[in-house]
Amino acid sequence: MKSLFQSAAVATGVIALAACTPAEQKSGAEAPKAPVTDITPTSAADIPEAVRAVVLAERPGMVIAEAELKEREGRRYYDVEGTLNGAEIELDLLETPQGWQVVEIQRDIPWTEVPASVSAAVNGARAGFAPVRVIESTQADDGAVIYELFAEGQPATPAVEVMVKEGKTEILKEVWPH
Repeated sequence: MKSLFQSAAVATGVIALAACTPAEQKSGAEAPKAPVTDITPTSAADIPEAVRAVVLAERPGMVIAEAELKEREGRRYYDVEGTLNGAEIELDLLETPQGWQVVEIQRDIPWTEVPASVSAAVNGARAGFAPVRVIESTQADDGAVIYELFAEGQPATPAVEVMVKEGKTEILKEVWPH
């Protein structure tokens, strides 16, 4: 199984055309493009102390393995990967004027564990689609959960992204900003 860190390193492409309806696929409609991202791998020992402190305050006991500094559209992020109680976890932090802030917490889950509303929405948009990988990303600011669904042979970008927020489930049509 690929780690969250490995997938995050290449997940800056576009939402796949496969997420479009069949009519959109035939019409040649382009999927929205993700912004260009500069990525700098960072060893656990080289993670800035301010970033480490925020991660450990958010998830005490997390064992940090590695990170990436990502820069895009004038924003700087650290994606910090590690384990907590033996399970892989990734925290994405955004640099703000007030310091580093956790914006989302990610983990891999089986397709069988997504909420029924998510699988129903995906089935309505793409009947029969069964992802080979699911990343659950909980948004720190509002508790929304983004499900990134990956198709066979397409490990770099999600084929479909679904948001669950305040009891509502929707297929996203634009790349999620974090």
